[in-house]
Parts: sequence; structure tokens; C-alpha cells
Amino acid sequence: MYRTKTCGELRLADKGLEVTLAGWVQKTRKMGGMTFVDIRDRYGVTQLVFNQEVDAELCDKSNKLGREYVIQVTGTVCERSNKNLHLPTGEIEVIVSELTILNAAVTPPFTIEDDTDGGDDLRMKYRYLDLRRNAVRKNLELRHRMAFEVRNYLDKQGFLEVETPILVNSTPEGARDFVVPSRMNPGQFYALPQSPQTLKQLLMVSGFDRYFQIVKCFRDEDLRADRQPEFTQIDCEMSFVEQEDVLNIFEGMAKYLFKTIKGIEINEPFPRMSWHDAMKYYGSDKPDLRFDMKFVELMDVMKGHGFPVFDNAAYIGGICAEGAATYTRKQLDALTDFVKRPQIGAKGMVYARVEANGNVKSSVDKFYTQEVLQQMKDAFGAKPGDLILILSGDDAMKTRKQLCELRLEVAGQLGLRDKNKFACLWVVDFPLFEWSEEDQRFYAMHHPFTSPKPEDIPLLDSDTGAVRANAYDMVINGVEVGGGSIRIHDSQLQNKMFKLLGFTDEMAQERFGFLMNAFKYGAPPHGGLAYGLDRWVSLFAGLDSIRDCIAFPKNNSGRDVMLDAPGVLDDSQLDELCLKIDIKE
Repeated sequence: MYRTKTCGELRLADKGLEVTLAGWVQKTRKMGGMTFVDIRDRYGVTQLVFNQEVDAELCDKSNKLGREYVIQVTGTVCERSNKNLHLPTGEIEVIVSELTILNAAVTPPFTIEDDTDGGDDLRMKYRYLDLRRNAVRKNLELRHRMAFEVRNYLDKQGFLEVETPILVNSTPEGARDFVVPSRMNPGQFYALPQSPQTLKQLLMVSGFDRYFQIVKCFRDEDLRADRQPEFTQIDCEMSFVEQEDVLNIFEGMAKYLFKTIKGIEINEPFPRMSWHDAMKYYGSDKPDLRFDMKFVELMDVMKGHGFPVFDNAAYIGGICAEGAATYTRKQLDALTDFVKRPQIGAKGMVYARVEANGNVKSSVDKFYTQEVLQQMKDAFGAKPGDLILILSGDDAMKTRKQLCELRLEVAGQLGLRDKNKFACLWVVDFPLFEWSEEDQRFYAMHHPFTSPKPEDIPLLDSDTGAVRANAYDMVINGVEVGGGSIRIHDSQLQNKMFKLLGFTDEMAQERFGFLMNAFKYGAPPHGGLAYGLDRWVSLFAGLDSIRDCIAFPKNNSGRDVMLDAPGVLDDSQLDELCLKIDIKE
């Protein structure tokens, strides 16, 4: 055997035991006639000791070891004189009697330690080395455990795991597809699934009334910290359910994961908020409720007093930061510069401090009497020591989104976005459609198979934009960790939906005829939800990006810098696929 023990399991109780270990050299230290080597594997680190006086040849051999050499050692477990209580194996060391170098290694381009000297790009290029670091390994162990517990929970709830195809047809109504040319069908293409949406609905028609799958999905879209071109969903669907049934099952899953993974027991029901209220009070359909700072609209209070910026605005709103009246002018100027960044787009910011005596001192004092400023203070319920920040604009929705960014920035500065605190929320009652001014048509806000609220079905013809979707998102700490909807199971209503989205009968039949035909054979009422596994893991690990919980992620340009993918095909491959490349300038 290469090893009888791992590098993380030896303890003081093993004193006197002869063991064989195998792993990588973490570091070496020479002190007089003694050489100390830290050997590392997936399970931990153990200190090895080589003594020049006991075995000079063996000690000389150990002095030739470099970082990341793969070695095998045999020796005796002894108690350490200088214990390291920060290390699980820190009370013992192994006095080595045999050393075998299994593989030499060149010096790695960065240190394989928690606090590494490697930047993101370098670590992604050598990801197989980055994965040796303790911090990254823990993320993947967490991912494994979460996937295991997801399966455990859903199995006990009667769900059946079913695999669906990776090569499917294109669905142009969603995000951009990754497409795969078919050699056996020249000029035709598969698409990689953005979601197994239609396939899981077909499983409901087939009578598999509780389905789940931990599945790879693909979207060719612009990337952010919480997006990758390929990602993993916990994809679920249920038959004979209404919205309340789905929410109960998957709120239960969330509470189960909090308890089993984080040791956090949540007994209260998750709060629910309509999409309309989320946008009105937080400027986001995924509000972070770890802190307050709810928006207050100030049109009635601040308009009509001679301040042109407010007098000409379509929306005036603000937030109140408790205890932040100590912000300096420099800090307030920095916040003003923040909201004026091109990606946020505000034209400026007004601030007001509530002083110790209750008076309000603002950056627009010359336009407002203290009486009006007191009305503004009362609208927020502000107290002495609080800071009020106000934005305005020509478009209410756009200004609220700017105010959302300001709210998050201020909360971050005040330390209110604690990664060890969790605020869970269901956002419900989304609009079914969103209007595109550019295309002068409606698009499905989620997807074309989302059911309208039953009471809103009469509005489909008379007030299409007002129809609410039977849809729901779970939001934790301002992150959408999952979402879903009750689906349309009636062929006539589904045809109606396609028409409202601008589909001709021919287009609907061409793209979704297989689903419509299946519905004719008896589709049960059904609905589901998909959780983002990557987002759940990054949330529990306290990460800012999902990349750090994926073994081999892509960078922000969608490239795998380790594999140097995507790459070009040679002419013979292109000919076989009947493809020609014409790259436009």
C-alpha cells in the first residue's frame, strides 16, 4: 500500500504507531542537524522529522526535496515538543525511517497556501495546482456535501432523479444558446440546454409526478460574478400542485440545508414580498433584507420648493442610514461619485444629516425651510445621528435601481452585509410579460410556459402588461438562489400565450409542437423550481464569486485559460461538419 494513514488523521493517541504516508511536500525547514518537512494530502498536513545524527543519508535525501514533490514515507508517530494547536495533527510528528520520491516537481508558479501569492488569472491557468489549496478544496467538499444532502432530502420527499439529454433543440426565446453542429445531419445543429424545462414538463405528462436532477445547463450570455457559461441546477418538477405546495417543499429544502450544512435552525416561515413591492421599496427583484434602509418616496414633500432638480423629476426617493451622520464631506463626495458612475448613471445625490438637537442640515438648505426638512425627516422616521441620502430622476424604475446600488454600497461601508447572517425571502407575483420598446412586442419575463395567475387570465386580451405570473423566486442575502413557476398545462391557454408573444401557429408548432402534442394526451397541473447549486455553495462558503466553488471555471470572458478553450477547428473538421468560418470585423 502507498499509505496506511492519511496526512490529516494522526493524533496523539497514535503515538508509537508505525505508519506510511504519501502526499505532496508543502514546505521544508532545516534547523541544525534536523530537517522538518510538512507533507500534505487532501485530508491535512503532517510534520515529518529527519535526523542527521540518526540517518545522515536519509537526512541528506530529504534536503533535496522541493515544494510539491510527491513522496512516500514510513516512520513512527511521536509527540511534538513544540505543538501547533492550530493544526489538527499539531500534537504529533512522524520520525521518518524510509523516504521514497514518487515524483519530482518543478517549482510551482505560486505558493500552494491559503494566502497565496498567485493572482486570479495565474491560478485559473494552473487550476489543478490551485485546487490543492486548502481553501479551494473546502469549497468543493462543501459542494459535494450539499449535493449529497439535496439528494437525501428530495429522495425522502418522493422525488425520482431522471437524466435528460444534453443535445437538444434551440429555444431562441431565452438567452443565447450554445449550438453544436451535427455531422450526420449536415447544416443542422443541436443546442446545449439552458434548462431541461420542456423535458421535465414531458416527464410530468409521463406520470413521473416528482422529478429532480442535478444538471449542467448552458447559456451564452455576458458573465458576472454569479454567472458562468455552464452552471449546475438543482432542477425539480411536481405534478398535481399549486404554488403553495411548491413553496412549502422547497422552503423545507432550504431549511434542511441550513440545518444540516450550517447548523442553523430556521423555524419561522420565510417572508413573502410581491415583485411590485420589491421594486418599489428596494429597487430590485432580489432585495437584501439583512438590513433595513427601505426606500421612502418624497415627491409630495420635496417637490415644488424651487429646487429645479426635484421640481422636474418624475421620481424622488431616498434611504436613511442609521447612525451615519458622522460621514465626512469627503465620504459623501465619494458616494456622489459612486452613483454618477456610468454603470449606475445618476446625475447627483442630495444628503441630509439629522443633528443631535433634531434639526436637519442638508446639501440643499437654501431651497428648503426647516419645516419642510422636518417633514422629510418624519417620512423616514429618522433620529438624531442618522443620514438621509436622496436620488431623483426622469424614470422611476431607473432611479430606484440607482438607489438600490447606493443602498448596497452604504450598507457595505457600514458593515451591514455580514456573510454569517442570512435573510431569506420569497418574491412572488412577477409580471408575466415585459414590453420591449425596441421590438414593440411583449416577451415572457420568465419563459413561455409560465402560467398566469388564474384571476388575471381575463386580462390577457384587455390589459396584457398587467397580468401577473404564477411565478416565485427564492432570494437570500440579495442573491436569487432559485426560481420557478406553475406551468401552463392547457393547450388552448398555451396557444394563447404563444400568440401574445408573437408566435405564428407555424412557429409554435415548429419549436414546441412536441410539447403541445403531448398535452393533448392529458397533462396534469404541474409546476417546479430550479435552485442554482453554484450560488447555494458560494453563499454558504461566504464567497463573492461562484467561480471559487467550481472545479474548473471559466473567466469573465467565458474562456478556460487552463485548456485554452474555446479554440479553432482545422479545415478538415470544418469540412466534415459542412461549416465555413466568416469572422466579421
